[in-house]
Amino acid sequence: MSSPDQGGLRIGALSSRVGLSTHTLRAWESRYGVLDPTRSAGGYRLYSPADEARIERMKRLLAEGLAPAQAAEVVLADPTGAAPPVTAVPASSTDHRDHVGFEGVKEDLRRALDAFDEPAAQAVLDRALGDLSLNSVLRGVVVPYLADLGDRWEQGTATVAQEHFASNVLRGRLAGLARGWGAGGGPSVVLACPPGELHDLALLVFGIVLARRGWAVTYLGTSTPVEELTSAVQATSPILVVVASTDPARFEHVAAELAALAGRSTLALAGAGATASLAERLGATLLDGDPVTQAELVKATG
Repeated sequence: MSSPDQGGLRIGALSSRVGLSTHTLRAWESRYGVLDPTRSAGGYRLYSPADEARIERMKRLLAEGLAPAQAAEVVLADPTGAAPPVTAVPASSTDHRDHVGFEGVKEDLRRALDAFDEPAAQAVLDRALGDLSLNSVLRGVVVPYLADLGDRWEQGTATVAQEHFASNVLRGRLAGLARGWGAGGGPSVVLACPPGELHDLALLVFGIVLARRGWAVTYLGTSTPVEELTSAVQATSPILVVVASTDPARFEHVAAELAALAGRSTLALAGAGATASLAERLGATLLDGDPVTQAELVKATG
C-alpha cells in the first residue's frame, strides 16, 4: 500500500492507473528519468500525481508516433505540456536505431508463443514498446513474426494450436491499440476482408498505423460479404476502401462486385493475394509491401 502521509502510489497501483506494465514504467524511469519517485518509510518507491501526468503525456506522444526516447525528451523539457505539439521524427531517420535487437525480440516472442506462455509474450511486447516506436515494433517484430508463423504453419512445423494461440494473443494486443480508432478527425477509410478470408491481423496493423496518422477507421474485418461492405461504404462515405486477402481466389470469387465498388469508390487491394494485374482489371490500386509502410505511404487523395 502507498504511504498515506506522503500521498504517493506504489508502482503496481501506478501501473493499474496508467495501463502500462511495471516493466515499462521501470524502464522509462531508469533510462529516461521520466519518473521521480520519493521513498516511503519502508523503503518503497512512491509516485506522485506529477509522475502520473508525465506518463500520460508520454503515452499521448507515443500514440502520435514519437519514439520513447524522443517523447521523454519532450516531456522532460516541457513537463506541463504547454509547448506547441511536436512533430514526430520520420521513421526513416530512426529506423537504423530501431532495427537493433529485432531478431532477439522476434525469437523471444516466438519462444513464448510456441510455449503457450501468454504472460511471457506480453512481457516481450511490453519491453519492445518501451524501447521502440510503435511503428518500428509493428514493422520489425509483429509483421515478420506473423509471416514466419504462416510459413511454419504451411510447412507443418507449427501446430494448429500454436497458430491459433499466437494469433489470438496478438489479436488481443492489436485490438487494444485499435481502441478509439474510429474517432479520428482526418480522412476516413473502410477496411475489410473478402468472403472466406479469415486472416486479418496484417489489416489490423494497417488500420492502427493509419489511425495514428489521424484517419478515422471503420473496420469490418474477416469474411465480409461485398454487399455488406458496399452498405458500410454508402453509410460512411470514406475516401478509401481497402480489401485484403492472402488468397487471390477470394478476390476472384467476388471480382464483379469489387469492380462495381471500385466504380463508385477509391478501392485498394492488399495482402499476399493481391496482384498488380488483378488490381488493374478491377479498377483498384495495389497496396504492395508490408502493412506498416503501406499505411505510412497512403495519401488522402480520395
